[in-house]
Amino acid sequence: MAKEYDVLVLGAGPGGYVAAIRSAQLGLKTAIIEKEWWGGVCLNVGCIPSKALLRNAELAHIVQHRMKEFGFNNGEGVPVDYSVAFDRSRKTSDRLVKGVGFLMKKNKIDTYEGWGTVQDKSTVTVDLGDGKSETLKTKNLIIATGTNVKLLPGVELSDNVITYLEAIMSDTLPKSIVIVGAGAIGVEFSYIMHSYGVDVTLVEYLPRLLPLEDAEVSAELEKQYKRAGIKMMTGTRMDKVEDTGKGVKVTVTKGEKTEVLEAEKALMATGFAPRLEGYGLENIDGLKTNEQGGIEVDERMATSVPGVWAVGDVTAKLMLAHVGSAMGVVCAENIAGVETTTLDYRMMPRAVYCQPQVASFGYTEEQAKEAGFDIVVAKFPFQVNGKALGLGEGVGFAKLISDKKYGELLGAHMIGPEVTELLPELTLAQKWELTGREIAYNVHAHPTLTEVLHEIAHGVEGHMLNL
Repeated sequence: MAKEYDVLVLGAGPGGYVAAIRSAQLGLKTAIIEKEWWGGVCLNVGCIPSKALLRNAELAHIVQHRMKEFGFNNGEGVPVDYSVAFDRSRKTSDRLVKGVGFLMKKNKIDTYEGWGTVQDKSTVTVDLGDGKSETLKTKNLIIATGTNVKLLPGVELSDNVITYLEAIMSDTLPKSIVIVGAGAIGVEFSYIMHSYGVDVTLVEYLPRLLPLEDAEVSAELEKQYKRAGIKMMTGTRMDKVEDTGKGVKVTVTKGEKTEVLEAEKALMATGFAPRLEGYGLENIDGLKTNEQGGIEVDERMATSVPGVWAVGDVTAKLMLAHVGSAMGVVCAENIAGVETTTLDYRMMPRAVYCQPQVASFGYTEEQAKEAGFDIVVAKFPFQVNGKALGLGEGVGFAKLISDKKYGELLGAHMIGPEVTELLPELTLAQKWELTGREIAYNVHAHPTLTEVLHEIAHGVEGHMLNL
């Protein structure tokens, strides 16, 4: 006889496992199915191990190129060992993955380690391996199956043509690499590899790095990458990539000029697509998808089929781990019928962990103008922030955009030291309709990086203090 649940979650990534936890907390009998990665791509082969690698890369850059600046005269030529960085990244990942298992037990969530196949909207069969399977029944099915890597037409993966997965799971680095795609993954791996001496060429089809970010942020990042020695080819199309056995040949075109780039490896960082295949989702009659190829959901995370819900990257709303987790909470609370909130995806925080870091939310200047807002913009540089100078990291700036008429916060865009940690004050203010005036009257400790927020808040009110 099939086990019956109030909530059954298919997929244990940041959206799925958080949805399961919140469902259980609200008194719903809950189960979750995961074949491979408890904690999803994020904890296993994405957000978490990459941040460990980025920290090692930052230190590698400092000990090789900046030690004299800090008074250590033997800095030049200090050897660095990437295999140690890799091992640390795997230990960091493993620790948090084990934590997910603990949370499942703590919240009395039934876990099924196997491949789940949907039979209909209330029935899922789990292949447990060794010829064993189990059929589960549920009142509410939450689909949280994540994404697959999206490759450009004609690209075939091989030993030398790889994705982020092969890159992050290797304890060695190539001598040279062509990275195709200058979004978050592309610029982060560029920084990691270059810091360990890899000859990096970063290729981007659109006119600038991080093309979805503010244009001034992109320009500053390009300036810093050029200063570091990372080769960049923006406005450049990749036509073909060939694995020669000994390396790769990447054919690219910029304007009228076509050339062949040669390297040991090519990393495809060209995005992700919602993962819908292989789960029997076609057995759910009437399940609708959106223009981005994800499962269509409303503000409650409900799909077009009653009793079926979806959260995270599979919806193609905004493919970020923290957004998936927020969706999971909202979904569970709607299923339970308790008070909850809605999500404004434009105002979700976005973070890129290269050096210097990039952080943003909301409209860019260009987008705000296109939307018809009469805007006020304030920008403050880190080069006059005492804490940043003390850290030796005085590059970049913070920018705040507000509506001139009402003072409504429309967006912020930052590049500089630890700016990813500065987002919550701004997104909290935006969500609860605070203006620059309220942030300006909030006393910020000195010396801290948060003082740049104080300054841009004063700036949109018309009276910046230290510039």
